[in-house]
Amino acid sequence: MGIATKRKTSLTLDAALLDSARNLGINVSAVANAALKHAVEDARRSKWLEENLETFAAQAEWHERNGHPLAEIISSPVAWTTA
Repeated sequence: MGIATKRKTSLTLDAALLDSARNLGINVSAVANAALKHAVEDARRSKWLEENLETFAAQAEWHERNGHPLAEIISSPVAWTTA
């Protein structure tokens, strides 16, 4: 795993909250980085789901018409492990 390149940025934060965080020894940069990483992951996941919504709907429709190809295994794993 490579070393992440860091870039300085300017944030506008609530002054009292920032002072409290510093007094408690909270690394504000690390917290902001972790929160931003989480927000980016959520946004990517949401975008991917939105972009693939039609595919999921088509797959669900196909399963409704044809059943799931692994239905026997999914509904009764004992049936195929004891044979």
